[in-house]
Amino acid sequence: MTTLRTAHKIFALLATLATTLMLISTVNAATPVAPPAMLATWTGAHSGVPDWSAVKVEEFPAAFAIAMDEQRAEIARITSNKAKPNFDNTIVALERSGQTMTRVYTYYNVHTSVLNVGKLPSIKRELAPKLAAFGDEINQNLPLFKRVEAVYNAREKLKLNPEQLRLTWLTYTEFVRAGAKLDTAQKKRVSEINQRLATLFSDFQQHLLDDEAKPYTLIESETGLAGLPQDLRDAAARSAESRGQKGKWAVDNTRSSMDPFLTLAQDRGLREKVWRTYYNRGNNDDAADNKKIITEILALRFERAQLLGYATHAHWRVEPEMAATPARAMALMEAVWKPAVAQVHTDVAAMQKIIDAEGGGFKLAPWDYRYYAEKLRKAQYDLDLNEVKPYLQLDKMREAMFWSATKLYGLRFIPAPSIATNHVDVTAWEVLDAAGKHAGYWYFDPYARVGKLSGAWMNSYRNQQKLDHALTPIVSNNSNFIPAAKGQAVLISWDDAVTMFHEFGHALHGLLSNVTYATLSGTNVARDFVEFPSQINERWLLTPEVLDKFALHYQTGKPIPHELVEKIVRAKTFNEGFTTVEYLSGAIIDMKFHLAGGAAIKPVEFERDTLAAMGMPDEVVMRHRTTQFAHAFGSDGYSAGYYAYLWADSLTADAWEAFEQSAGGAWDKPTAARFVKEVLSRGNSVDQTIAFRNFRGRDVDTAALMRHRGFAPALKKSGG
Repeated sequence: MTTLRTAHKIFALLATLATTLMLISTVNAATPVAPPAMLATWTGAHSGVPDWSAVKVEEFPAAFAIAMDEQRAEIARITSNKAKPNFDNTIVALERSGQTMTRVYTYYNVHTSVLNVGKLPSIKRELAPKLAAFGDEINQNLPLFKRVEAVYNAREKLKLNPEQLRLTWLTYTEFVRAGAKLDTAQKKRVSEINQRLATLFSDFQQHLLDDEAKPYTLIESETGLAGLPQDLRDAAARSAESRGQKGKWAVDNTRSSMDPFLTLAQDRGLREKVWRTYYNRGNNDDAADNKKIITEILALRFERAQLLGYATHAHWRVEPEMAATPARAMALMEAVWKPAVAQVHTDVAAMQKIIDAEGGGFKLAPWDYRYYAEKLRKAQYDLDLNEVKPYLQLDKMREAMFWSATKLYGLRFIPAPSIATNHVDVTAWEVLDAAGKHAGYWYFDPYARVGKLSGAWMNSYRNQQKLDHALTPIVSNNSNFIPAAKGQAVLISWDDAVTMFHEFGHALHGLLSNVTYATLSGTNVARDFVEFPSQINERWLLTPEVLDKFALHYQTGKPIPHELVEKIVRAKTFNEGFTTVEYLSGAIIDMKFHLAGGAAIKPVEFERDTLAAMGMPDEVVMRHRTTQFAHAFGSDGYSAGYYAYLWADSLTADAWEAFEQSAGGAWDKPTAARFVKEVLSRGNSVDQTIAFRNFRGRDVDTAALMRHRGFAPALKKSGG
């Protein structure tokens, strides 16, 4: 079903019916046209699963038109109801609407994120403003809003339970935040802005995909591979061959290829070339350039915020989150920024000594940082992460995630090969709860390919709910690992293993949801809370129980040596200065972009000047430079909200100490049960500040964040 929560997150779902029907109206009226198969209700056990074979990309416009027409009729039935507005005939009726739309949007969202090839990019660009327009049509429907408002105003008299009160409050609040109280002219302009932004977001994402798929670094001599392990050499050879360069090697312009090359390659000139190619994405003054798009996005966001009654986009965006105001988010970021920068300067000085001792004769540059950080790690902790990688097999790390979820929460994952998936790389599992009952499905899409967004993420194909009958969740985890040669193990880095556990934490948040209404389900929570369950799930990777059992050498099958694990534990805060500055610089820039007001902004110059004023170390760049910052400019999702990872990590650090201090340590069953009850199962059915307080017994102690990152405990105990 399409919920307002979903509609507002993407600034709408569909287009006006008349416009969209033009795409299919040329068919002779005498010739019946079968509706797109993707409209059908999912079939099979447990309310079915997506039927990917039903999807024909060219039918998305027609499918959306029909689904939109259906939801319009559902909305009309709500607004024409002569009965006095109440929770059931208005809030619940709205909650039930749009089920066909939700199914179509599931197919569309998955295809545009992992199979964005062929006709789909142009279809996506055409649909983007129409999707926004239909969302605004619902959000700005005055009779509908008046009914919602009537229920909201009478909520205390209606004897609603806490979850019903929460849904009523959220529905009303998001109508207002979307502009339901504006006059006709203001609503029209907000809708125009939303439609234009949707097109710009689509263009930004497509440019980024193009700049990741087309540019690459060609290596013509094997000497350029010095320092790379065999699996990376083989992957580079396969990439070159796929580009018609057999006998040579290619480094793809993706993070999964760039990061290990900069970490391990000895050739400094090639490191610089790979670095510049990757970090200049969206900034090459060509067809994929994103600078003008960013300038327009920022101007439109500011105008929209002003129309909605907010000082800036940042104020509008942060208002419903835990931070509540940009000032509170900035205060946390600035408190962490100073010690992080200080640590970077300390580490850079140590790395420069290594360069000088080796007779390098150059100053450490950004393309050198990862390479010399590994040398410094070796010098300070006798730890070479190259020694760790042979013990990190992709399949074993997946098994480790499953085992951890079983031990903590009683979940079991059963292979489901009979379930069809959308690509040959994707596999499915049925999830059973502690009592052996069906709890949902989990899909895994691990490998990079053309048309797939970079990075790693979780998708929800279906949200858990219990409104009319129990609907179990369907979720997926998506990564961009480089496939190994047939029959060989896929080896991943330590950071990749951490990321796998992180994204699986999002999946668990969806799978363990236990609420009545889909709008409140799973990960539909405040942006600066949603990363909390994922970040805490990372912590179980470093436990001896997991590493002893699943960190097995890909050739010998022997577990990782205890002395190597001890080195990892001792070095767990190593390079935290770089990691924090790389991330936090982007989070601060994101906030400052959206606090800057309405003046036209040149994004590259703004990034440069703001970072210089902040004291950004020359040797580090933002993890996502502005022209490739999809979190901020690929949608409204994380705009003025990239700080959320840090805010959530303050919750994570404090919550993890609750596990560590319990009788059973990291695997303490009562603490895990309380975490499910108060956090993972609650979704957005309670305020997230209250949810954390119910788990921890108090508000968050942010000093735990500083302890976790290895910085001086400069933060005082506070509420977040």
